[in-house]
Amino acid sequence: MSSSEDVQFLAKLVHRGHLSQEDAKSVFPALQGGEALDELLQERFDWPDAEVARLRRTDAGEIPEIPGYEILGKLGTGGTADVWRAREKKTGKTFALKVLQRASTLHKPTLKAFVAEAKMLGSLSHLGLVGCSGVAKYELVADSGKFAYFSKLELIDGATLQEILDEGRPFPESDALQIVLEVAEVLKYLAGEAIVHRDVKPGNVMFTAERKVKLIDLGFAAEGGAPALSDDSASGTKEYLSPEQARGGAIADERSDIYSLGVTLFQLVIGRLPFEGEDDQDMLRKQIMERLSSPELKSQGFSPHLHYFIEKMMAKEIEVRYQGFEQLITDVKEQLAGFDSLDYSKPSGKGPVRRPRRR
Repeated sequence: MSSSEDVQFLAKLVHRGHLSQEDAKSVFPALQGGEALDELLQERFDWPDAEVARLRRTDAGEIPEIPGYEILGKLGTGGTADVWRAREKKTGKTFALKVLQRASTLHKPTLKAFVAEAKMLGSLSHLGLVGCSGVAKYELVADSGKFAYFSKLELIDGATLQEILDEGRPFPESDALQIVLEVAEVLKYLAGEAIVHRDVKPGNVMFTAERKVKLIDLGFAAEGGAPALSDDSASGTKEYLSPEQARGGAIADERSDIYSLGVTLFQLVIGRLPFEGEDDQDMLRKQIMERLSSPELKSQGFSPHLHYFIEKMMAKEIEVRYQGFEQLITDVKEQLAGFDSLDYSKPSGKGPVRRPRRR
């Protein structure tokens, strides 16, 4: 194997958390001197032949080798885990396997949260929530004491709402409201189970080939007044945090999820976030302090009811927001039904006029 290939492999070992930068630097001079990397790993760090062979075979552990499964390709990657399409050899069924990355496996709080998320998902059942049928671990190499962790998830063919938005494709108002309605139904179910999602955003919602939505991630969820599965004090994605979450230390409830769903609705119809900052601290400041202002909402012919939904869902004062999902769902359903009776008459020179049904 050429030295350049060995250098690339060494870099991957560091990136995947198998070697520290200091260890990599310690073998680099010998590698440049022509010594084989495999032998250096065995001699300097006492890596067994089987471990080195496995890492070579799996591209430094990038491709998992999970007993009983055939890996068919990568579906996505996140900050702590990768998701793979896999066929279960025993049944022939295809699943999405969420595999915790090596570095995250070594971080006990992240490992604990990963296992807790899978167990929480496995205890829930809703058509709009990704199904989970367990979490497991397997030994990377026999008798090595090194384990990898994965959860077995329902395979969903489609794209996340964020992926669709990234293609420059905002959603028509009626489509966006239908999506928000379906997500709200899932969040209402979670609230009924005393669970707050805490990370509602387009990236956590799949849009299926049948034009249905699936909520796919509970990594920041919390049960009742308990702390979130993640150990982040301001849990969630900064751009979607409610003001009370952005302040840190507050116990979020379903009204926090309503705020995040309001941010999602805004993004679905406008194509951008309502608040954008130079860094995380600037973003958090705007979430807490600044009022919503969007010329696009006023200039693109959206219904007055859409304005109302977004402003009420994203109210800074928690008591001004919808106080639960039931009323939000009722209002959105009535508005969607109202689209069937919109008046599209064309006054001279003014084009179509959209008149939402009065309530």
